[in-house]
Amino acid sequence: MMRSMYSGVSGLRVHQTKMDVIGNNISNVNTAGFKASRTLFNEVFSQNLQNASGPTPNLGGRNPMQIGLGASVSTIDINMNEGASQRTDLVTDLKIEGEGFFVVKNADGIKFTRAGAFRVDVAGNLVNPAGMFVMGWQPDPDKPNQIQKGEVTPLKVLSAENMYSAPVATTKGMITGNINKNDSQVAATAQGAPITLNFYDSQGYPYTAQFRVKQSTATPGTYEVKLEKVTDQNSVDVTTATNPNLSIDPATVNLVFDAAGNIADPTAAKFTIKGGETAFKSKISDIEVDFSKVTQYSGNTTIQGLRGDRDKVGAGNMAGEMSGYQIGGDGRILAKYSNGDSKLLGQIVIADFDNPAGLQKEGNNLFGTTMNSGEFNGIGKDATAIGSTINSGVLEMSNVDLSLEFTEMITTQRGFQANSRVITTSDEILQELVNLKR
Repeated sequence: MMRSMYSGVSGLRVHQTKMDVIGNNISNVNTAGFKASRTLFNEVFSQNLQNASGPTPNLGGRNPMQIGLGASVSTIDINMNEGASQRTDLVTDLKIEGEGFFVVKNADGIKFTRAGAFRVDVAGNLVNPAGMFVMGWQPDPDKPNQIQKGEVTPLKVLSAENMYSAPVATTKGMITGNINKNDSQVAATAQGAPITLNFYDSQGYPYTAQFRVKQSTATPGTYEVKLEKVTDQNSVDVTTATNPNLSIDPATVNLVFDAAGNIADPTAAKFTIKGGETAFKSKISDIEVDFSKVTQYSGNTTIQGLRGDRDKVGAGNMAGEMSGYQIGGDGRILAKYSNGDSKLLGQIVIADFDNPAGLQKEGNNLFGTTMNSGEFNGIGKDATAIGSTINSGVLEMSNVDLSLEFTEMITTQRGFQANSRVITTSDEILQELVNLKR
């Protein structure tokens, strides 16, 4: 009789533990990145009243007779299934679609999380709400547009060196458009059709090169292009005494068209603006200007200068301020600047474990490694390398299933009630035994 009471007590204990787990799950139904747990029971050892025996010539086999001694908690498992997506439109809110964990670090060491509610602190570091650094890979110092994979380090988004994009001097230009041979402004006796080409020096200061094109007086059918002047952003001519070295080579470019109206010799239809020290003490690089795409068709004379070659290589740009940044599906952080430039700031990495359910919850949406989860190698992985994706502007919601939790709560309550009835019924029977003495 006493055994039934102690079995009932064990039933109360395990159902109370299960209720504790259910309560924690429900309390975290709206916790970003939370992973629900479940409780499983197992039977405690049984007392043998009779051992089993095999059949004999005189007697058949007998089954064992045992009395169970209650229940215990077998395991409390973590459900690592992915939670639903919650759209936030905040660029630093991140969700891993697939497997893996974000890697964060503080003075206590490296931890792991599925909660990607990150932010940028006053020093420009990417951190979680607890101030832990989000870890990743840095750009290669020798190849800024490539990532240097190695041991993870804290990612800095709004550092001083990332707030501005350095200017780049223009090194190439193109003159495109059409020259109508009957246009009076390109006649040998005319002033010539104007052409302008904007460019930048190595400090990002803008300049305008002004040319004139007209028919040659010496060679019919040939058009001469001459540099008139180069002006700075204040319309000051820098080709005069302040910069005697600024010139074009050759001094005059001759454009010769074939019968189809195209440049007869594209290799000869080029010249170079030779740089020198300007009044701003900044260097103008040599700029190769290509006229090979100019045509001589009927219609208007529409000739213009463009920075860069046909692929926009060598266009140069002014200094730019960061206008924003974005985080790609592979975790790469790319800054955008007001001058149209872009810069790779780093890459968020993820940690992948052989047995994610073996991780240990450590509070604040964090997990730590255990002997049964597998170790973190200190380097991490590109999310796309394991088939996962990092989504920006989205958070992973809790994977708690309320319908399941409420159902489990009902069955847990009934189990607790039933075990309490075992105790009270056993007590009533014992009371009847005591009453036999009367």
